[in-house]
Amino acid sequence: MKFDELHIDDVVVEGIDYSDYPDFCDAYIESATIIEDDGEVRDATDEELDRLNDDRDFVYSKVLEFIY
Repeated sequence: MKFDELHIDDVVVEGIDYSDYPDFCDAYIESATIIEDDGEVRDATDEELDRLNDDRDFVYSKVLEFIY
């Protein structure tokens, strides 16, 4: 499954250091829920979390959602 085809929900962000505003470079995705095309809901695997965390724009957008 390709990363951009995943439906990602219930993202938990950790490592937010407010003194590092606006970069939040230590923030990371701790966990997330994946909703499959057939409606099955499951926890993201470690590999999927690694891929999510590699996408710094995604992480940053989730940090902003958490803060605001």
